[in-house]
Amino acid sequence: MTIISTADKRRVFRKLHENGCFVMPNPWNPGTAHYLQGLGFKALATTSSGYAHSLGLADGEVTRDTMLSHCREMTAFMDLPLNADFEAGYAKDPAEVTDNVRLCVETGVAGLSIEDFTGNESAPLYDFEVAVGRVRAARLAIDQAGGDVVFTARTEGFIHGKPDLDETIRRLQAFADAGADCLYAPGIKTHEQIEAVVKAVAPKPVNLLMSAACGFSVKDIAEMGVRRISIGGTLARVAMHAFIKSAKEIAEAGTFDRFAGVISNAELNAFFSGSTKST
Repeated sequence: MTIISTADKRRVFRKLHENGCFVMPNPWNPGTAHYLQGLGFKALATTSSGYAHSLGLADGEVTRDTMLSHCREMTAFMDLPLNADFEAGYAKDPAEVTDNVRLCVETGVAGLSIEDFTGNESAPLYDFEVAVGRVRAARLAIDQAGGDVVFTARTEGFIHGKPDLDETIRRLQAFADAGADCLYAPGIKTHEQIEAVVKAVAPKPVNLLMSAACGFSVKDIAEMGVRRISIGGTLARVAMHAFIKSAKEIAEAGTFDRFAGVISNAELNAFFSGSTKST
């Protein structure tokens, strides 16, 4: 690997958001990051759920300090820009959000996102003014650190039982005004929803989550005006799905048929040999 400076990674990442459309898949450890880098992707992102599940935890149970350590490990390993899924900033209070975002920036990430999910499914979204204040707080931390980290603000209604497109757009527009560089509403799926969000926050870029087969190609999504596509925890779930199915076959049927056709140890060794660098 070629060692690339944090400043260069951030410069490259910001440039990617200026035009076109790029896919930013989500590894959950250095090995998966390296494989994705080898496929030619231009940037990667952490996945809170994929990383949590790899630790035997539910999504949302990883502590702030553990997530910061994960971001630090990933940025040290990778030569690509890394965007951090920094969940809800690990705080409700805007001042604490500022402090935590500053710590995330210090890990060397090229971008980060915070969301407006409260952690309480019965009242899943922070009140509008509180949510906007938290975005301003994250923006403050990034500006104080030099302003070169790409800041994505997310609104979570569509994945937490509040699929209101008008409210989603109201929040994204307010987040853009409060300093977000990129806007993100995970869970929007239809052509109409996607185009409405893109139009509402233009000219700022939109991230689209693709977590299921829905018939859209990268070309289709680009034509809707989306600038960035992420995968969330889906690749991690694909891996876990294969693991679970194979393990259940052994436990329940006493057979090993699902091992047919899997990549060999020799192939993986050939790919990874000499590829790692000290973190």
